Amino acid sequence: MKLKTNLHFHTSDDPEDPISHSSFEAIDKAAELGFDAIAITCHNLCAVKEEYTAYAESKGILLISGIEKTIEKSHVVILNSDKAAEQITTFGELALYKKSNPDIFVIAPHPFFPHPCSLKNKLIKHLSIFDAIELSWFYSKRIDCNKKARILSKEKNIPLVAASDTHCLSYLDTCYAVVDAKEKTAAGVFEAIREHKIENTSQKSSLLFTLIPFMVKITFECFINNIKKRLTRNRSGANESRGKSIC
Repeated sequence: MKLKTNLHFHTSDDPEDPISHSSFEAIDKAAELGFDAIAITCHNLCAVKEEYTAYAESKGILLISGIEKTIEKSHVVILNSDKAAEQITTFGELALYKKSNPDIFVIAPHPFFPHPCSLKNKLIKHLSIFDAIELSWFYSKRIDCNKKARILSKEKNIPLVAASDTHCLSYLDTCYAVVDAKEKTAAGVFEAIREHKIENTSQKSSLLFTLIPFMVKITFECFINNIKKRLTRNRSGANESRGKSIC
């Protein structure tokens, strides 16, 4: 059966990115656009709840649990994951987690994009851990950071799966994958991708009206997050100094 999927999706449950749409709104939009399966992949949080799964099912959508985990300062999408995935910090730990949880599916998101959290050479170094490489929506006619991903996918025979990395619902239908699965389950979707039974749809974005504003937004968010981290460290240091002086 042909299943329209989007396996990289952020919602307002995300603890790091400011997302305006809720998981329920995300499911509604996915249903409106004819999606059969989606994965909610918030940063460093497995956000899927029973009520989300039930609501998605009522809309005819398979909801797959997931997380976009920061591992050694790089983003990795882990699908069919549980809360234990939130504790992974190294690629060695990810390899062990995958060994003990063989039903998960690991995707390299936007691996060669000019973002501080992109995998880049770490993907090549730890390639055996990954099941697929993401074809991202974030490219234009002149700027295409998916090029290296396409080359690596072809050279190593690793599936390339299109996903929108949805932060705004307007991106949802710009980049997605239709998989030819034997059954409408997470295992069925993963098996189809591993067997390259997949049709990717991806639309080039407008450099002026989409890419540049998005990059400005991301840069600003990174700047604010860095300030917050520094303030937290400074407060922690001040508290420790205060504690020592009291002793």
